Amino acid sequence: MNDIQPIALPGIDPRRPLVIAGPCSAETEEQVIETARALAAEGVRIYRAGLWKPRTKPGGFEGVGAAGIPWLQRVKRETGMYTATEVATREHVDMALRGGVDLLWIGARTAANPFAMQEIADALRGRDVPVLVKNPVSPDLELWIGAIERIHNAGIRRLGAIHRGFTSIDRSLYRNHPMWAIPIELHRRLPKLEIFCDPSHIGGRRELIAPLSQQAMDLGFDGLVVEAHCSPDCAWSDKAQQVTPEALAYIIRNLVIREQSVTTESLTELRAQIDKIDDELLELLARRMRVSRDIGQFKKEHNMPVLQAQRYEELLERRAGQAVRLGMEREFMRTVMQAIHEESVRQQMEVLGQQPAPEHQ
Repeated sequence: MNDIQPIALPGIDPRRPLVIAGPCSAETEEQVIETARALAAEGVRIYRAGLWKPRTKPGGFEGVGAAGIPWLQRVKRETGMYTATEVATREHVDMALRGGVDLLWIGARTAANPFAMQEIADALRGRDVPVLVKNPVSPDLELWIGAIERIHNAGIRRLGAIHRGFTSIDRSLYRNHPMWAIPIELHRRLPKLEIFCDPSHIGGRRELIAPLSQQAMDLGFDGLVVEAHCSPDCAWSDKAQQVTPEALAYIIRNLVIREQSVTTESLTELRAQIDKIDDELLELLARRMRVSRDIGQFKKEHNMPVLQAQRYEELLERRAGQAVRLGMEREFMRTVMQAIHEESVRQQMEVLGQQPAPEHQ
């Protein structure tokens, strides 16, 4: 997908960050217009509002639907802002584009469904409109790339991605775990694809929007998609994660935007050190795997099982505790040790002439 183009709209400053902001849901015409005027006054050029709102459970507010399209048209007339909304079906695409919506995004639940993605791709064929694809709810990079590919295959070239975090059963500071490594790998795989961060959905709380936005800028994201509402505490959906237009402007003004193209001599030196340490880590891991194979041979000769569950749990806890004392995250070290253990088990199973059990594959 080397022909992907930026989400460029005439008259918008191409420098980072490109900010797309507006309420989670279009609720009333007055709320839509009041929020748009306040955002326009703060310099925001792209206004987002959800017209169709798929909720986790039925019974909640699910959007005003096509009735909100004239409200977005009024936003364009009165403020000069571009407009954006989420689409989840062919009908949504048709109604939004007929209504003059300038940018479409595809939500996390839709991105996880290849059937729905193909329906939307077919509806977009032959159109020229920027499209942003949110990550699926599960941390599945291939599913995310597949969703983007379907839109690209329909002929859409102004194409981007939105990182909104991933659903996790683990308790966390965040509503959706950021798992920054996944969008970083997406950028490596599709370097021309612009990636936007949605700190509202990652954090789930307005006080987390500023630090998450800064993290996104530090990681080189191209822009932000932020939920802003004229009266956030009265919002009909996701009120805890919305900010006022004035609060958003304060957050944006205080972002530190780091230069991506500068490479100093000192940085080159430090990167060389990282490369050397990585080489040493690989050598140490290779040595560890050789010892694992020796252990596998010992177990084979003495008819011992490969997996020693109690030792494995003790190992995880001990190394996680050491990591914390050395200034690293406990869960990071558990993840690293789990990956090393899985490869060690695979090496031992090879020695025993067996296939790894499914949970260790």
